[in-house]
Amino acid sequence: MKINELISKFTIQLSNEESEVLEGMKDKVSPLHSYTPREQFVIETLIRKAVVSKVVRNGTVLVMANEEFKP
Repeated sequence: MKINELISKFTIQLSNEESEVLEGMKDKVSPLHSYTPREQFVIETLIRKAVVSKVVRNGTVLVMANEEFKP
């Protein structure tokens, strides 16, 4: 039996701070340096949790919330 047959819905736990930062990112692509150092740290944890995508374009790091996790 496969894991996706056992689990009907997969959820990722987020802290209150992570949820607030994620809410501020909705529907926009923005450079990582436009956030405060604390927000950048939280965004890095969201990237590790696969909730936020990070793309490097022309030497600039851009971040965007993934479709499934937009509030």
